[in-house]
Amino acid sequence: MIRAVLFDLDGTLANTAPDLGHALNRQRIARGLPALPIALIRTEASAGARGLLGLGFNIKPGDTGYDAMRNEFLDFYAERLCDETRLFPGVAELLDQIEARGLPWGIVTNKPARFTLPLMRELGLNNRAACIVSGGDTTHSKPHPEPLLTASSMMAIAPAECVYLGDDYRDVQASLAAGMEPIIAKYGYLGNGHPPESWGAKYLIDHPQELLNYL
Repeated sequence: MIRAVLFDLDGTLANTAPDLGHALNRQRIARGLPALPIALIRTEASAGARGLLGLGFNIKPGDTGYDAMRNEFLDFYAERLCDETRLFPGVAELLDQIEARGLPWGIVTNKPARFTLPLMRELGLNNRAACIVSGGDTTHSKPHPEPLLTASSMMAIAPAECVYLGDDYRDVQASLAAGMEPIIAKYGYLGNGHPPESWGAKYLIDHPQELLNYL
């Protein structure tokens, strides 16, 4: 029996790619590089600064100058956190229906709380979520199960009684390790490079409201 629903944030609950992409393209333009199209940015948006800086500048953690580039990217993103970010079509209605069934729902994301909490306020969801677990709130991040186990503990609901909807391979890995049922949001960013059907989840949905079929 499913008693709670957990969501990833970027690429699952909200389409954050436009504002993340704006921060990246601001960096590229400042360095004389052309802006990247949003379709390309979407594929790395779930991977956060690491993935986007790798896409935009072929730079990775540990490389010379990476930390400075990352700090600049995050500062630019903080300035424009929710200009174009919106809930995916159907998500608002899905949350209404989950609440109408008396089920709690929450957020588990690798996005730092510095961005997660104000973004949830901007989207009008901060007081509705039963729990919000951000990157940095736990010792380990996804794909480690700790963030999902923390969320289930906060709600006092067993992991086996939760589903987790996400759009990244790490979401499936974390769910399975936590003993939760993973569901893949095929409408999301799917940045792994491999077909989501190969990630190990039994259930995939093309539209947010299809989640109701599994509750």
